[in-house]
Amino acid sequence: MKAAFFRQHGGLDVLEYGDLAEPVVGPDEVLVRVHAVALNHLDLFVREGLPGLKLAMPHVGGSDIAGEVVAWGDDVTGWSEGDHVVVNPSIWCGRCELCIAGEESLCEQYGIIGEHVSGGGAEYVALPARNLRRIPSDFPWEQAAAVPLVWMTAWRALIGQGQLRAGQSVLILGAGGGVASAAIQIARYAGATVYAASRSDEKLEHARQLGADHLLRSDGEFSREIWARTNKRGVDVVLENVGAATWKQSVRSIAKGGRLVTYGATTGPIVEIDIRHLFWRQYAIIGSTMANNREFETVMRLVFDERRFQPLVDRVFALSEIRAAHEYLASGEQFGKVVLVP
Repeated sequence: MKAAFFRQHGGLDVLEYGDLAEPVVGPDEVLVRVHAVALNHLDLFVREGLPGLKLAMPHVGGSDIAGEVVAWGDDVTGWSEGDHVVVNPSIWCGRCELCIAGEESLCEQYGIIGEHVSGGGAEYVALPARNLRRIPSDFPWEQAAAVPLVWMTAWRALIGQGQLRAGQSVLILGAGGGVASAAIQIARYAGATVYAASRSDEKLEHARQLGADHLLRSDGEFSREIWARTNKRGVDVVLENVGAATWKQSVRSIAKGGRLVTYGATTGPIVEIDIRHLFWRQYAIIGSTMANNREFETVMRLVFDERRFQPLVDRVFALSEIRAAHEYLASGEQFGKVVLVP
């Protein structure tokens, strides 16, 4: 089968497009013909190499997979050839106390398809049957691939961890990213007032079209803008994924008793906290990673079955254009997802 892969960590030059053996289906697995796979910044980090991450080579990236069922193992029931599916990119054991409690993303053995094991950047992929979610047959493949990772991340960060509710306010940084564009729509669905921040006026205009109430430049003193627009109150929730470059201003933007939810650190993971402000203003700093299975199913139902949200696709590349797709994603020019089609 044709696949996009790398044999060692490094720059764009390590990416290859060529032939790999078709995966062998295990007894609890389903073979999926991939029709579209979306990229995430995670794909760039994995290709470059992450501390402590040891991969079997060659490695196929791609966490966000949409395709159709082709075959299945002896222990699998309930699927038919041609069923349209998306993939829950989470890996969990199902046996530890956290999995039993329904918090799969806190599993001691937690991982992500496309990061810890090979993903969907190929014509076929074999996956555990429990990771598949049936979708309507009329849902476009490219849009379907744009959904799983970013929408489950945004839902858990805002609703599960951030406890965002109607009448509250939220600041969403990096408004051009996949998680942020999903978060804007989720926040509006929740009945919150949305402040969207970006370094790009074009991306801010896109954010406005998605429903953002207030637009801010993130390369300026956005915390001052938040204070001015909220009469020195701040916002109830700050959704933070930038890290070192924005951390101080993000903290300054939190209202008393509010929450900062962090799910990334694209500009660096080391930040400073003045604990006097923390205990005096009584805000909470909360981490969030992916979603548990209940949250995944909730937001997938809202996207695919009820059509409440609009998954955004910025640009589609052929799988053979893997280097160009990585380069484009790294440029930060996109609004929405970059998708590959085998």
